[in-house]
Amino acid sequence: MVTGAGRGIGAALCRRFAAEGARVVVNDRHEDRARALAAEIGGLALPGDAAGSLVPAARALLGGPVDVYCANAGVATAGGPDVPDDGWSSALDVNLMAHVRAARDLLPDWLERGSGRFVSVVSAAGLLTMVGSAPYAVSKHAALAFAEWLSVTYRHRGVAVHAVCPRGVRTAMHATAGSSGGLTLTSAPIGPEEVAQALFDGMAEDRFLVLPHPEVADHARARLADHEGWLREINGYQRARES
Repeated sequence: MVTGAGRGIGAALCRRFAAEGARVVVNDRHEDRARALAAEIGGLALPGDAAGSLVPAARALLGGPVDVYCANAGVATAGGPDVPDDGWSSALDVNLMAHVRAARDLLPDWLERGSGRFVSVVSAAGLLTMVGSAPYAVSKHAALAFAEWLSVTYRHRGVAVHAVCPRGVRTAMHATAGSSGGLTLTSAPIGPEEVAQALFDGMAEDRFLVLPHPEVADHARARLADHEGWLREINGYQRARES
């Protein structure tokens, strides 16, 4: 099952899983997008809000368990403390709590079977930050923390967890972030298919952290090694944004 799959990274993941022979449940809040992609790949459409409890419906469509769950749907809201509470709630609901609710439904079956795979499409913002969007940066840090917790708690019981942390990807969300002044920092944007390939490489290697932009690892190390210097550097992007 892939959430937020009507276009962008989610659609690329669906196409890749289908090409590998999987039966794919395509979720998107836009019913027309979910049904169109499901028809294209021979999948199963499940329209609806990814923040809701969709796993039981996915199981019913499949007639069996969900083996791989990709929490891909995301909300990017520009602004900081000035963002109204409903904007913060939406970001936290989709970018974090949707993952928690899905895991709550998935884990009993996975732990009983001794196998399951949870894919959290986090963004490099979870390792670094997002200039121009506090709700996105905070909720993505939380999503990464939850994925780490799942991994350390259940990996010895057969549950594999992957955190996919790209920077700029050529999607509608990326275009919106750019036009609103949000910055994904220095990496050149890549295609959604490259993110899907990075995930499949990570799954083949049973690797938790999937970095479609490898340089993110260097920036994350720099953040930890010299946090003050890193904050000064990223503040430079903020000053450039304001100029």
